[in-house]
Amino acid sequence: MLQIPVWKRVLIWGLCALGLLLAMPNLFYSRVEQHNDAVAAIEAQGGTATPEQEAARSLWPDFLPSNLVNLGLDLRGGAHLLAEVQVADVYAGRIDALWPDVRDALRAERAVVGNFRRIESPRGELHVQISNPEGIGRALELVQGLARPVASMTTGLGSSDLEVRAVGNEIIVSLSSAEREATDERTIQQSLEIIRRRVDEVGTREPTIQRQGEDRILIQVPGLGSAAELKDLIGTTARLTFHSVVGTAESADANPGPRNVIYPSMDQPGLYYIVEQAPVVTGEELVDAQPAFDQNGRPAVNFRFNSAGGRRFGDYTAQNIGSPFAIVLDDEVISAPVIQSHIPGGSGIITGRFTVEESVQLAVLLRAGALPAEMTFLEERTIGPELGQDSIEAGRVASLVAMGAVLFFMIASYGWFGVIANIALLINVGMMFGLLSLIGATLTLPGIAGIVLTIGMAVDATVLIFERIREELKTAKGPARAIELGYEKALSAILDSNITTFITAVILFVIGSGPVRGFAVTLGLGILTSVFTAIFVTRLIIVTWYERRRPKMITV
Repeated sequence: MLQIPVWKRVLIWGLCALGLLLAMPNLFYSRVEQHNDAVAAIEAQGGTATPEQEAARSLWPDFLPSNLVNLGLDLRGGAHLLAEVQVADVYAGRIDALWPDVRDALRAERAVVGNFRRIESPRGELHVQISNPEGIGRALELVQGLARPVASMTTGLGSSDLEVRAVGNEIIVSLSSAEREATDERTIQQSLEIIRRRVDEVGTREPTIQRQGEDRILIQVPGLGSAAELKDLIGTTARLTFHSVVGTAESADANPGPRNVIYPSMDQPGLYYIVEQAPVVTGEELVDAQPAFDQNGRPAVNFRFNSAGGRRFGDYTAQNIGSPFAIVLDDEVISAPVIQSHIPGGSGIITGRFTVEESVQLAVLLRAGALPAEMTFLEERTIGPELGQDSIEAGRVASLVAMGAVLFFMIASYGWFGVIANIALLINVGMMFGLLSLIGATLTLPGIAGIVLTIGMAVDATVLIFERIREELKTAKGPARAIELGYEKALSAILDSNITTFITAVILFVIGSGPVRGFAVTLGLGILTSVFTAIFVTRLIIVTWYERRRPKMITV
């Protein structure tokens, strides 16, 4: 007969209460959001809070759940960028960096290969001309000895990173196809990670940063003011290097001499610095960068190197007291201070004509690291919050209309049992929002479509149960037995239909991206909560009602 143990009743109602409790913060979205922002800011400041932060923190009790369903770009507004990573720049950089090793290898065998020099070559190739054509074989052997196995899981074992060939008395070096493929993969993955760190540094919520195709990256940041602001944040490669200064020039067309380059001054138009091409230290060895103020109260950036970089930086400053030292950011000289004394410990300060905002942004870029390659922005959009609010209103109307139609249909079709189904449906929607809040899911327009679809599907299980109860009542069984058999015989059909739909949601989540995943998440969670409420919650309500009323006959 209808028997549900007390422990099971407590568990069912406990799960329902927990789900509704987790969903409750979404009813007070703006207040909870301000509370969460204040808590995060106070934690970042080491526990100290301003009066404004304390006021925002008090908007929501700390003992209540404060997880929210994050709003996606189409609901909250924000910035959208599609960027193409210029992976060919990495090839050229790798080849240029190889020249010192090639020079050292050939210098050791000068008696065999004769004199040698680097000559003009296409981008991404290194051409070296030797004076003794008879030594070309030995030169080829020496340069081939610089090749290393390709570090990649996608290429075959034994692949080399360099292609070295001889044409006349020239050695031509380029990256192999296997190394190019591996380099592309590393460059994209590194770009993804650095962009993610830069965006996270400014505290944005639930950004979407993902690879598209071979060399493109999609970046969507809800809540950001404009696409231009996002470009300023991530569009700079932020490649920081420190160079020895050879001299100055009045034009970028001046001849810098061998192994030197010319960089313009960032804050002094018309001034150009001639610096050694090989940097003393690079930004890759930075471990921290923070906005600060110099001794004159002007915005600046403090930096700190790791042990290896700090040792090189300290040795260089000790040996070059009185000489200028160029700090170069993305091929522009930020400043070129004169070294006044030995700087041990690997710490220093970057000064320039910064505003406070520029010093903060530069510190963010340096902390996040340098992008390995330049990015070209193919598409940019700014979605205003007004458009997002319109989408929210449209989604709310669609959800209310769908729910209202379902509630009316259930009451009209099943009377009191329809009321019970409607109670379970409301609990189902609340539990679904509770789960979305718990996992920090991002809600988009397709996600709202998933919720609307779930509302319609949620009553399928109860319809199956109620129709089975009707069939059992026609066989002259008592109400209790009819209810029990109705649930037992409808169970297999409910599980079969929902499992197949859940598998579809999983597949959409695995192979989809962006909005498709949002739809899959809401659909999948909706299936779980609807099956739970249909099988357990409605049965518990019906059993409780039957135990109290003990009707001789029921109408379904």
